[in-house]
Amino acid sequence: MLNRCNVLNRHVKVWRLGFPIFKRAYTQANDVIYQMSQYEVEKIRNFSIIAHIDHGKSTLADRLLEYTGTIEKTNANKQVLDRLQVERERGITVKAQTSSMFYHHKNGDTCLFNLIDTPGHVDFSYEVSRSLAACEGALLLVDAAQGIQAQTVAHYYNAIENGLTIIPVINKIDLASADVENVSKQIENVLDFPKEQIMKVSAKMGTGIELMLENIFDSMPCPKGNSTENLSLFLFDSWYDVYRGVICLMAVKNGVVKKGDRLQSAYSKETYDVLEVGILHPNEVVVDKLYAGQVGFITMGMRDVKLALVGDTFHHVDKPVTPASGFKTPTPMVFAGVYPSDQSMYRNLQRAIQKLTLNDASVSVHPDNSVALGQGWRIGFLGLLHMDVFKQRLSQEYNTEIIMTTPNVPYQAMLKGKNKENKIEIRSPEDFPSHSKTECYYEPMVTGTMIFPEKYLGKIMSLCENKRGEQLTLSYIDDSRILLKYKLPLNEIVVDFYDQLKSLSSGYASFDYEECGFQETLIEKMDILLNGKRLDSLSVIVHRTKVKDLGKSYCFKLKNSIPRQLFEVVIQAAVRDKVIARETIRPIRKDVTAKCYGGDVTRKRKLLERQKEGKKRMKKFGSVDVPHDAFLALLKR
Repeated sequence: MLNRCNVLNRHVKVWRLGFPIFKRAYTQANDVIYQMSQYEVEKIRNFSIIAHIDHGKSTLADRLLEYTGTIEKTNANKQVLDRLQVERERGITVKAQTSSMFYHHKNGDTCLFNLIDTPGHVDFSYEVSRSLAACEGALLLVDAAQGIQAQTVAHYYNAIENGLTIIPVINKIDLASADVENVSKQIENVLDFPKEQIMKVSAKMGTGIELMLENIFDSMPCPKGNSTENLSLFLFDSWYDVYRGVICLMAVKNGVVKKGDRLQSAYSKETYDVLEVGILHPNEVVVDKLYAGQVGFITMGMRDVKLALVGDTFHHVDKPVTPASGFKTPTPMVFAGVYPSDQSMYRNLQRAIQKLTLNDASVSVHPDNSVALGQGWRIGFLGLLHMDVFKQRLSQEYNTEIIMTTPNVPYQAMLKGKNKENKIEIRSPEDFPSHSKTECYYEPMVTGTMIFPEKYLGKIMSLCENKRGEQLTLSYIDDSRILLKYKLPLNEIVVDFYDQLKSLSSGYASFDYEECGFQETLIEKMDILLNGKRLDSLSVIVHRTKVKDLGKSYCFKLKNSIPRQLFEVVIQAAVRDKVIARETIRPIRKDVTAKCYGGDVTRKRKLLERQKEGKKRMKKFGSVDVPHDAFLALLKR
């Protein structure tokens, strides 16, 4: 027992400070999981909590953990499953987290619930997709005051596509502004659930939680696996531990896995010895075995993070199985260059990115090189918030300092020639081909879904039109709220569209989008020049109709961000070598004639001429260091 628990390096403090608690968790886990053998897979339930952002997913997860005795009850707002520092600082869920619970049903049975708490923001929808693939059911939360929002609809259809059993839940019924009756009508009209199936709870107060636990067991199906069949493990998440290597979070589809088993990856064909199996309760607890239908972690001494492919299937070496279909590879929507602030830290940053992308498989990484910033990477993200969180996690979890360039979206270009399939992808301004070699360009489009009160319709339609949008549908979800769909260029919404939408609607509008292919467009590459020298890291691709406005904006922001020098600094925006905007930073002047008290005026003239010549030489040979604040200032257009 002692040796087994000592391998849990991550929880040494828990071991020293609370040995009885940890021992009880270990004993309880093994006793109950032993009961969950192949004969009682019907007592297992795997489910996710899905909802729009800030509708109470993490709070509900806390109440479920408390009412099943997994964690102690307290009045504090713990949000136990939000473990990352960035999640606690921002108050949002970034990573889907898992916890096993032992529920004692009123009929006397002890059941195993595997809960997965998911993010709500559109930028982390891939986390939701991975979670749903390991579940048979989902709790769909709707805020009793806000009602159905854009992500509510998106998550609902995602769960339907995965064949999940959905329990609709109205949360926050304790709020003074709660309108349970109206929200029930919305769920009935938009999601087609009868009112009798809708549960009403307060995750904060604990109202309705007991009934919800019973409903989960009674309404959701059990896993379809069988412990007597050949072992099949489905990898849907992983993270890196400095002592144990890659820790894989897996769903046991069939069979039984235990310490000492020899496994093989269906993807890489690499073989591994199982060193440890366990469940998250909600911290790691080692168990003897994992049976079909269960979800748990497995360590195999895997050190190469690239071999932990999300969606991979593992099986016993001598008993191959049919691999799972895996996941649809997420398509990056925003690209940015990432460079170390000091090139001597390149290797450290490379290792940090590899470990972080293991925990976030939706990020794409390609080596890149910049004349101004040195070696780095061109990294693809699912959105601007995703990019910002990735940067913050690099800083907090791996103590790195980086420079991140202005974000852009992927374009396509059709090159001239007989071969009409000669289409290339443009991931960065450096890839932009000249107009003389290109027949046409294409930009990515998205279908945006907005839900908001009727009185803001005019303002929001004007915003969409200014963003070059094309209206698709307009419908009412109740007497006062509208569901509006627009086809929009991704480049127009990726930076500040959401902020403007919230501002125009006084915070009431919600927004979700999904990609809908590419469309022919007119785009240009805009360069930024400092004293005639092009700064590659600030080049940007922009639609032809917005080149002049963006050029003026960039020059103005850089003028206010770059410190004054001893020489004049000229900032220019140029398209096809033609200057379209200009700002000048005046030099710092020193009064070289201050010590001249009278005398011949020619002496003063000589000093001023000498100063003028010196400034010319400095302007010719001097370099301007662009501070990191200048890059950040350009993120908001």
